[in-house]
Amino acid sequence: MNGQFVVSLDFEIHWGVFDQRTVEIYKENLINVPTVIERLLEMADRYNVKLTFATVGFLFAKDKQDLLKHAPKQKPTFIDDKFSPYPLIDSIGNSEDDDPFHYAHSLIKKIRDNGNHEIGTHTFCHYYCHELGQTVEQFEEDLKAAISIASKMDIKLESIVFPRNMMDLRYEQDKPYAETFYKLGFKSFRGKEKAYIYNIFTQKFYHGWYIFKVLRMMDAYVNITGMNTYKMKALYKKGKPLNIPSSRLLRAYNPNFSFLEPLKVKRITNGMRFAAKKNEMFHLWWHPHNFGTYIDQNFKNLEIIFQEYACLNKSHNFQSETMTSLTNKMINDH
Repeated sequence: MNGQFVVSLDFEIHWGVFDQRTVEIYKENLINVPTVIERLLEMADRYNVKLTFATVGFLFAKDKQDLLKHAPKQKPTFIDDKFSPYPLIDSIGNSEDDDPFHYAHSLIKKIRDNGNHEIGTHTFCHYYCHELGQTVEQFEEDLKAAISIASKMDIKLESIVFPRNMMDLRYEQDKPYAETFYKLGFKSFRGKEKAYIYNIFTQKFYHGWYIFKVLRMMDAYVNITGMNTYKMKALYKKGKPLNIPSSRLLRAYNPNFSFLEPLKVKRITNGMRFAAKKNEMFHLWWHPHNFGTYIDQNFKNLEIIFQEYACLNKSHNFQSETMTSLTNKMINDH
């Protein structure tokens, strides 16, 4: 099997940051998401790159009535109420027409109708599996709601990206969640990078230490943790969900570090080249709203990355895959 290039996008708009930022504070990034999505589709199709849009279930709703209709009866009982988006529903608009920060029905339809890309799930309500108070049963109801609202648009959800990457099969407490989503028909998920500075369990007291944030920032520009590429045959286990781990977060353009942008892009393209030569998988990810400011600069970087993919596709048959198309190839290969 040749090397693979996977791109997954956490498509969430305000639901992904509701517990950290208000719409007013983050408005420029959020309001430009439709423009970003359209440019992503155009550029990806131009370079024959397949995208996986891990989409929050709330965004599928046509209007507030549709959203409430699909909401599960068992909602997450987080000890800290700030992690539940449900209280926010009362204050949002009625539909995408008057509130493009909390609905994306037309954008999802555009992605679906394009036909080249995958729509997966980012859970129904941007569900935090590691926050205290919620249960596996509530998580299952959340995913059932996501499946239901997507099916109304003739979309079958088969891959999952966990909000804040709260899934780690090395820990016993996460295994029931994995068993649950696999039972519901989700074949794969995006795991964390293998390097330890990324792979710290969310509930460990030192998870958010500043030193790890600094190291992760530095690693975006210089090689601290290696390439984080993977031989997928070694990760596949029959009858188990396939972990398709992250290789690198594509950080948004930062004018304060503009002189380092070439290093950031080179860090990614070097990883892609390594994966292509070693017949391994390179998994790039980010959020569409990350591109909402400095749009042209972000797409300039992305085009260099996609151009590198096109070259590697010709020279090494490096293959662009959605999360599910890669998973299906692994299943068929076994």
